[in-house]
Amino acid sequence: MKTVYERADIVPLLAEIFRELGYEGTSLSRITERTGIGKGSLYHFFPGGKEEMAGAVLADVDAWFEQAIYQPLRKDDAHRAIAAMWTEVNEYFRSGRRICLVGAFALDETRQRFSAAIADYFIRWVDALRSALMRAGCPEEEAQAFAEESVAGIQGALVLSRALEDTAVFTRSLETLAKRLDAVMR
Repeated sequence: MKTVYERADIVPLLAEIFRELGYEGTSLSRITERTGIGKGSLYHFFPGGKEEMAGAVLADVDAWFEQAIYQPLRKDDAHRAIAAMWTEVNEYFRSGRRICLVGAFALDETRQRFSAAIADYFIRWVDALRSALMRAGCPEEEAQAFAEESVAGIQGALVLSRALEDTAVFTRSLETLAKRLDAVMR
């Protein structure tokens, strides 16, 4: 068992705690209880406390999406990048079993505290998808509408899948959204 941690080791652990308990439900006591990492070590890595921890988690999520979703949508072949987006999103959200932490933060009191990071996450996703759709031949106005609908559809599918405790809802929704975009790009 690893007893020496680095900040990068702790961030994924924190992410899962924030996903499960939300920002308000996550206390330093709960973090130490669930990670086994002492308060002194946590403050060493995150002197700003829980807010800095949440910020680090959001930055980590953002970095993953930038590398796996946004960059390919902006730069790669549009058809391949969009197809890869559906696969990556399904894997990242574990077929609907993992909530979107950014989306969850957007829905509670945390929204104000992290509003810039939350808005930026969604704006960049929509913009990157719009860019790919335009490269695939979709007019800009339609590309914007389809990009917004797709990101909203993913988020809604996550909520519905979790509410119904049925991951098939998420998978079916992604398949439906993917077919819609494929039809648009033909």
